[in-house]
Amino acid sequence: MVLDPEIKAQLNQYLGLMEGDVLIKVSAGDDQVSKEMLELMDELVGMTSRIEVEKADLPRTPSFSVNRPGEETGIAFAGVPLGHEFTSLVLALLQVSGRAPKVEQDVIDQIKSISGEYRFESYISLSCHNCPDVVQALNLMSVLNPGISHTMIDGAAFKAEAESKNVMAVPSVYLNGEFFGGGRMTIDEILSKIGTKRDDSELFNKEAYDVLVVGGGPAGASAAIYAARKGIRTGIVAERFGGQVMDTVGIENFISMKYTEGPKLAASLEEHVKEYNVDVMKLQRAKSIEKKDLIEVELENGAVLKSKTVILSTGARWRNIGVPGEAEFKNKGVAYCPHCDGPLFAGKRVAVIGGGNSGIEAAIDLAGITSHVTVLEFLPELKADSVLQDRLFSLPNVTVYKNVQTKEITGTDKVNGITYIERDTGAEKHVELEGVFVQIGLVPNTDWLVDGIERTRFGEIVVNSHGATSLPGVFAAGDCTNSPYKQIIISMGSGATAALGAFDYLIRH
Repeated sequence: MVLDPEIKAQLNQYLGLMEGDVLIKVSAGDDQVSKEMLELMDELVGMTSRIEVEKADLPRTPSFSVNRPGEETGIAFAGVPLGHEFTSLVLALLQVSGRAPKVEQDVIDQIKSISGEYRFESYISLSCHNCPDVVQALNLMSVLNPGISHTMIDGAAFKAEAESKNVMAVPSVYLNGEFFGGGRMTIDEILSKIGTKRDDSELFNKEAYDVLVVGGGPAGASAAIYAARKGIRTGIVAERFGGQVMDTVGIENFISMKYTEGPKLAASLEEHVKEYNVDVMKLQRAKSIEKKDLIEVELENGAVLKSKTVILSTGARWRNIGVPGEAEFKNKGVAYCPHCDGPLFAGKRVAVIGGGNSGIEAAIDLAGITSHVTVLEFLPELKADSVLQDRLFSLPNVTVYKNVQTKEITGTDKVNGITYIERDTGAEKHVELEGVFVQIGLVPNTDWLVDGIERTRFGEIVVNSHGATSLPGVFAAGDCTNSPYKQIIISMGSGATAALGAFDYLIRH
């Protein structure tokens, strides 16, 4: 049995939502993955009369395609889509059966209007929480447009193929045989990347807002909801919803939820915001902010949004180590997400730069996958919690170097080693390896702000107890501020505080 009873019970409910018949064509061999795939097919057929399975010769073995009877949809799974990709399989079955997708009509219209042949292939790992968004977006495009096809390829099941293309980060997407893009991409971003953009001309003629929120993470979503509930004109402009939450796998300290995952929480944030009268503007990045009669936020596309108050909730991003080789070998051995990219380094040697909790947690996870992990810490002692250090030092395939400075990440077409300097002796050392995971914290997304908004030496926006910044009418919340603790629940609270602070400002001015 491939599916455990709990998942099978959930799947049974979903299969009851199928609106038409589905034909699955399976190309299987004698390997273990093929056996698991055939077992999964047997279980699906046993659960609903809507699904029929037949053998076929597909471009890859093991793989299977999901089709309407008599009509190919172009959706294929090379490998067994369990783990984080199980939802991708369920959605493919529902959408191919005729169930309407939960996306906006203008997105559907964009997809259907695309002409030409688009053959997408995405290399993923089943432990990657970023991959399903890409897989599901490309599958949906394949369902809606006969000129588009997509094959999900499990890098572990097709290791040689992934290595032949130097796939060292997931998701990695290829279009018509050429590299298309890597990392998490929303359906809007994919459509924009292939040249079908939404009409954003309306952004140039927006009426002034009472509150304009810049950023769509937990702080921004919370701020938008609290502002909208006051009955005032509220807008939120963001590149994407979720922010750093999208890069978080397991969340176990979000009060009232024993466990959730970042992408799931991010989707809930967006859904909750859309329940209110909030003008949501996605795929937009703020370029500058200036206070005139109103506060003006210029976007990178040239549009200027005006508002009586603004709440900055632009969050933070991974901090780069800033040494030669880091940028050159990003996605070619240099990675930032051990959960996503770790499986691609199975049996290989890797390094983790950073001795805080995130770095040591990454090292522990990677030690179970790779042949050896080298931890490099700049300070004389590790900063991680003692329980994590105890676990780390119990592992036989981990080496820790403290009080060292990373000098260079080396390689040719991909990473082949790392050079560091012993800070006490000045001696230069080199370690041969195939992957480097950078885990040295976050840097706030505040580079674009004007000097009139006070920031710390680390770039964090300084706020008072009401969330107000040094620029009247401008508030801030979340990880972009000088809040001492960068936590999801704290960001949400600060977003609510900033919205209430902005409302109080409005009624007093």
